Amino acid sequence: MPSLGASAAPRTTPDPAAARVPASARVPASGRVPASARSGERAAGPGLPGEAAAVPVRPGRGRPRSETVERAIIESVLRLLEEGVPLAELSIEGIARAAGVGKATIYRRWEGKEALFVDVLVAMEEPEPPLPGTSVRDDLVAILEGIRRRGLAKRSSAMMHSVVGQARRYPRLWEQYHRTVVDVRRHRMDAVLRRGIADGELRGDLTVELLGDILAGPMLTRTLLRTDSSLDEGLSETLVDALLAGLRPSA
Repeated sequence: MPSLGASAAPRTTPDPAAARVPASARVPASGRVPASARSGERAAGPGLPGEAAAVPVRPGRGRPRSETVERAIIESVLRLLEEGVPLAELSIEGIARAAGVGKATIYRRWEGKEALFVDVLVAMEEPEPPLPGTSVRDDLVAILEGIRRRGLAKRSSAMMHSVVGQARRYPRLWEQYHRTVVDVRRHRMDAVLRRGIADGELRGDLTVELLGDILAGPMLTRTLLRTDSSLDEGLSETLVDALLAGLRPSA
């Protein structure tokens, strides 16, 4: 099975006048090339397809244009997936051709295919609803509502369901997706639960991790395991109210 990764090859002819993009800037936690490094393009190097070598830093073209190009690249990946191209068969060359850009344009924005595919998965996700902040109960309802809506989106989109399933087969991509998306959502819930314990709204004899599992578990079961079960409007409120009855401190 082909690898999704793209490794960086060293320059064979050093150019003293060329400013190299620091490795720390090219490999952030999310795998995304930071905006400060995107003016330094990467060009395809020798060897396997997808290998890259750094080239001289060029002046930036402005953030609005950068966002337009990034969106065009992500939409090209989505279009290829909709046409039935498996995730494993997508190549930087094919993506660049579909988007009408050069490979260097993609490498200037993403470290490799894993980082690009993480952004594609994020683009396919339902945006997180804002937390109202009025009470722990209301914030937990908003979090569970986000899970419910993502479940509905995956059920209604065969492509999304397929791509998420394929991503599980690639440990590096799946780990990156968890770090960039799933862990962020978990930390969001943890912060609400800690506030609930501190304010006396939630019992303090259970760990935040266990409280999160108790609250999110029923909704995740319906969205991931029991995909034939209903995800009706009002389910988030029903679950939170039922669970909070047992999670409030005793008198």
